[in-house]
Amino acid sequence: MTLPLIAILRGITPTEAPAVAGALIGCGITTIEVPLNSPDPYDSIAVVAREHADHAVIGAGTVLTVEQVDKVADAGGTLIVSPNCDVAVIARSKARGLQSWPGVFTPTEAFAALAAGADGLKLFPGNMAGTGGLAAMRAVLPKGTLVYAVGGAGADSFGDWIAASADGFGIGSALYKPGLSVAEVEERARALVDAYKAAIR
Repeated sequence: MTLPLIAILRGITPTEAPAVAGALIGCGITTIEVPLNSPDPYDSIAVVAREHADHAVIGAGTVLTVEQVDKVADAGGTLIVSPNCDVAVIARSKARGLQSWPGVFTPTEAFAALAAGADGLKLFPGNMAGTGGLAAMRAVLPKGTLVYAVGGAGADSFGDWIAASADGFGIGSALYKPGLSVAEVEERARALVDAYKAAIR
C-alpha cells in the first residue's frame, strides 16, 4: 500500500539522509521531500535517489525558481513541491518530467496551478485554511483533483481532514527535525502511519 503521506525532511544533511529515508520507506512512507532551505539539499536528494529511487519518490520542497527545478532534476529528484503557485515552476517541472505539487490557498491559485499542469495541490498553510476552507474549495475544484493538507495536519487531526476531503498530507517536524536519531524518526513514522490507517478505517 502506498500511503498518501509526504515526509518533509527540513534541515536534513546528506550524511544522515539515506538512513532516515530508509527508515521512512520501511514504515510505508514512500514519498520524501528535502526542502531546499536544508543544508546541501541537492546532495541529499542525489544520495537518497541513488539508494532508494526504486522504492520511493524523492524530490525537493520549497522550490521557488525554474533554476532550482533543473537542479533537482539533475540530482535525480522526481518531485517538486512549492509553498506557492508559480506557473513557470510548474511548467518547468512538467517539461522535465517531474511531479508538480504547488502550494495554494485560494481557488484562484488552485485553478492557476491546475491550468499550468500541476499533478496535485498542496493546501498551505493548512492550519490557516482549516478543514472548512478545504471543504468549501472542494465544491468548485474539478473532480479528481488531489489536495494534500500541509501545516497543521497530523496524527490527531487526520480524521477531520479526511472528512473534509483531504487526499493526503505533508508531514514535517512531527516526523523529522534535526537532532533526531534514525530510531526516533522510525518510531514517529510508525505512529503516524498507524494513526493514518486508523483514520481511514
